[in-house]
Amino acid sequence: MVPNRKTLAGLVSAAVMLAATGAVAQDRDRELRGKEIAEAACSPCHAIGKQGASPNPASPPFRTLGQKYPVESLEEALAEGILVGHPGMPQVRMSPEDIGAFLAYLKTVQVEK
Repeated sequence: MVPNRKTLAGLVSAAVMLAATGAVAQDRDRELRGKEIAEAACSPCHAIGKQGASPNPASPPFRTLGQKYPVESLEEALAEGILVGHPGMPQVRMSPEDIGAFLAYLKTVQVEK
């Protein structure tokens, strides 16, 4: 028996919804991993969420990074290990998967000027 158009459209719609639900869950897991990285490696100095002051006043809150440059532009620096010209900033090394997760999280906390 060949499914009619209505049945076929319903099956396609259900498959698309299922795939979208899986992608949303995967994105959320990735963002949560990025938040874990930020909490472990960055929160001693930076405010990593949408609110609050940085524990170190000289460290910019993560939510404002996108006001200075595109968050995606950090990918190369993260891949090479962040090195900055001020004392106290640890060298941070991340796997490609962790970099993607970290950037995904950073995008979720950005605020406009």
